[in-house]
Amino acid sequence: MKFSKIVIVLALFAMQLGFAQAKADVVLDKALAQAKTENKNVLLIFHASWCGWCKLMEKNMNLPTTKPLFDKSYVTAYVDVQERGEKKKLENPGGQELMNKYKGETAGLPFWLMLDSKGNVLADSFDDKGENIGSPASPEEVAAFLVKLEKTSHLNKNELQNIEQVFVKKN
Repeated sequence: MKFSKIVIVLALFAMQLGFAQAKADVVLDKALAQAKTENKNVLLIFHASWCGWCKLMEKNMNLPTTKPLFDKSYVTAYVDVQERGEKKKLENPGGQELMNKYKGETAGLPFWLMLDSKGNVLADSFDDKGENIGSPASPEEVAAFLVKLEKTSHLNKNELQNIEQVFVKKN
């Protein structure tokens, strides 16, 4: 009887490990390795389940008209941070520390980086004033986003215009 309780406890512990989120550095390393193999850059996005702007950015990036454009130049990786209550388990361990490393500790969400396959920062979600544009929606934010995309991708002007049409919030 005592032996079966130990087995059950060990089995439950093993299941918990299986459901745990990958460590943030593992998520990043996997994306960098894939980017190197595919000759792409990495678009690393820090987000949370409660963040409406994060959901909007993910939705905009994954539409049938935009997903192939992002996939053309980027390996996109998501790191969960700043979760609350019982959703805390959704966080990638070390995610906040990784975000802080890239000066995102007070940026808000989403916070994103464009990295080369060696992990060097090519661009981040800060505008010229040092403010996080997060999920770009205003014409000014989207324009800043497009400059960063143009600098770090293989997207042509027509493809950038397609992204612009999706991201600019309609009034």
